[in-house]
Amino acid sequence: MPTISLTKGQRINLTKGNPSLVKAIIGLGWDTNIYSGGHDFDLDASAFLLHSDNMAKEEKDFIFYNNLSDPAESVIHTGDNRDGDGDGDDEQIIIDFSKVQTHIHRIAITVTIHDYINRLQNFGQVSNAYVRVVDENNNNELIRFDLGENFSTETAVIVCELYRHEGEWKFHAVGSGFSGGLASLCKNYGLDAK
Repeated sequence: MPTISLTKGQRINLTKGNPSLVKAIIGLGWDTNIYSGGHDFDLDASAFLLHSDNMAKEEKDFIFYNNLSDPAESVIHTGDNRDGDGDGDDEQIIIDFSKVQTHIHRIAITVTIHDYINRLQNFGQVSNAYVRVVDENNNNELIRFDLGENFSTETAVIVCELYRHEGEWKFHAVGSGFSGGLASLCKNYGLDAK
């Protein structure tokens, strides 16, 4: 089955066309521009597990480099890639749809720039950013969303959302930028970034 390429704002039913999909690898990749102010980039992928009001209720609903899994192990971050070098995915988050608790209605996948203030960095210096969904069972790439070069001063991006709809899981290509880094995303989803 060929990969379906999406553009910003598009939605697609993920599980209807792939009924055997149980575990999905959410692969995120990016390149940093040659001119970065002399500092290394450290981009971090995160997942917010959202309830019916589109808010996270507690810290365990926030999956990132210091909390690699929720208690049900339905969403697992495979670890922080501190330099983003090389080809392929820079970071991955694995979602086991069979383990996602029923009170979780949406999973937001985000990327932020670590220490962006001191390093004077933003997503205007990041290129070739993408997210892809891969069926872990057969390694087939199902969906790909290339974010393009539409960012300038943003320091956090909601890349995509996976959400429940009438018993199925859907994928939404969001591509929405924020200023304020990880703290602004946490606040957006009802958490206090410490």
